[in-house]
Amino acid sequence: MAIHRITTLPRDAGVLRQPARRVRNFDASLRALVADMIDSMNAAHGVGIAAPQIGVGLRVVVIGMPGERPFVMINPEVVKRNGERELIEGCLSVPGYRGRVTRSSRVLAKAQDISGREIRVRAEDDLLAQCLEHEIDHINGRVYIDHVPSIDQLWTLDEMMADDEDDTHDDA
Repeated sequence: MAIHRITTLPRDAGVLRQPARRVRNFDASLRALVADMIDSMNAAHGVGIAAPQIGVGLRVVVIGMPGERPFVMINPEVVKRNGERELIEGCLSVPGYRGRVTRSSRVLAKAQDISGREIRVRAEDDLLAQCLEHEIDHINGRVYIDHVPSIDQLWTLDEMMADDEDDTHDDA
């Protein structure tokens, strides 16, 4: 299909900061959007993408775990979450940065598939649990930096690489 430019902050704050609209029509245009999202996610080397990240204000999420076929969630919402864990997170829409965030250990989300049938996705203590919350945040107008408790817990990739090099030298 087509690879779209990833929307980024602060340039595209309008679409990224607005709650997305519910999908009501499960038609060919939705299938085309999902195909474009998968192409765009793969081109950007992401594991998930939400429609607002390609400039479309609809409640559509695609998740592609490493080594697995991508799947789509239409109108997703988290219905249950338990536990907490601290993670380092990044985002295609905030390029060049990572931050320390708290995410749930266990997540249950419900959504519709590409045909409109209800689905449920359950994840526990893994990348999928993190991705579910992260991508559903996007369709609600939030980005991961909204979860970073302070600016001190947000790093550029260059700073993280320098820290890794310093850690390597300290062990020598």
